[in-house]
Amino acid sequence: MARIEHIVVLMLENRSFDCMLGRLYPDCPDFDGLRGDEANPLTLPDGSHQMIRVWNEPQITPENACIPDPDPGELFDDITMQIFGLGKGPANPPTMSGFVDNYVRQPDGGSRDPRAVMHYFTPDQVPVISALARAFGVCDRWFGAAPCQTWPNRLFAHTGAAGGRVNNEAIPLPFFLRTVFTRLGRCGRSWKVYFHDLPQTAALLDLWPRLLTNFLLFEPDFIGDARNGTLPNYSFIEPRYFPSILSGAPPNDEHPPHNVMYGEQLIASVYNAIRGGAGWTRTLLLITYDEHGGCYDHVPPPPAVPPGPPYSDGFTFDRYGVRVPAVVVSPWIPAGSVIRPPPGGAPFDHTSILATLHKLFEIGPPPTARVAAAPDLLMALTLDRPDNSGPQCLDVSETSADREEIRALLRLERNGHQRRLRHPFARIPGAMARAAGHFHTHRRRKLTESAE
Repeated sequence: MARIEHIVVLMLENRSFDCMLGRLYPDCPDFDGLRGDEANPLTLPDGSHQMIRVWNEPQITPENACIPDPDPGELFDDITMQIFGLGKGPANPPTMSGFVDNYVRQPDGGSRDPRAVMHYFTPDQVPVISALARAFGVCDRWFGAAPCQTWPNRLFAHTGAAGGRVNNEAIPLPFFLRTVFTRLGRCGRSWKVYFHDLPQTAALLDLWPRLLTNFLLFEPDFIGDARNGTLPNYSFIEPRYFPSILSGAPPNDEHPPHNVMYGEQLIASVYNAIRGGAGWTRTLLLITYDEHGGCYDHVPPPPAVPPGPPYSDGFTFDRYGVRVPAVVVSPWIPAGSVIRPPPGGAPFDHTSILATLHKLFEIGPPPTARVAAAPDLLMALTLDRPDNSGPQCLDVSETSADREEIRALLRLERNGHQRRLRHPFARIPGAMARAAGHFHTHRRRKLTESAE
């Protein structure tokens, strides 16, 4: 077995597989991407339908990099419509035919281009994630853990369940679910959460005793640990969710309508730090997204193993969410791999992260039935030696946001994840103090370097 000592997970926001990687291998029969003729109906007032096909805007501009704009719907009922179609539900087969109808029916009172959710990027427009997918491996059968918003899906990634809740606002704060981080610590394994502004993970009560020791800034902490070969056994990276007028930094989470180019820069930074670090041959990196965010995907989610009660909102989590991008990076993976679990079993989903950690680090029995059924990622490590060096460095243009762009981002209505994220931190002064201290220390260092 490959000698892996470090698992690193970067979880971005709200993009479907077809949106980001659907055209990665357009002529490969073993890759389930976009053909280019997929379409969704737009139901007109007279009951007739206009078909809206998938499409690409050839020129990648700051405006086009933010499509879809405004933000699609991502509540449980929105996703149900997207998967089953207008006026239909789980009693019907999943047709993936309701994305356009749901998008134009969002209750914001504004005019929406029905084509927006059918837009996709080409590999040359998102060159970083595409280069890593081709240089290592891509999972075209990775689904969101549940047909829900951000918070339930991220809870599945950390705990193997969502506490029975299907929407962000219904989730009580703080969370009382037991996490994989605590299991790792009890078994003598190390872990850290690296973040940019406000870490969603800190809303887990299970982690509060470690807020001041195990929560660190992405820069300089993750960059330094990766380059020095001192990463913990498990690293979970959270992107920047909010724009900052103080630092001039835009969100890099890729949540529509945030610019995907800033997420590309983040992915490159993560890879370059690991690839240039002392622990490269012993590291497995996963780049994925918490949920599809209302962006079109053509593959129907299959049935899922329920995690177990409670089911507070009446949904037993017996089906997956929409497919999301997942790229697996390691020198033990052959270039060009399309990674799928064995036939007849469960597909990859966010609980595959937990299954991988449990198998690799031997941290006890699976915490839920969903985790027990999930395939792990170690099957992708098929080389006899860590011979796939991959790109030595990914070069991406470092586009900076100007003050007007930051102001425009600040004027945007906060998405559901941002609204929910501000709540728990009123109760976590330690995390806030550490985040603020890290930021101001780093800011002073940068100002000093600029002055010199």
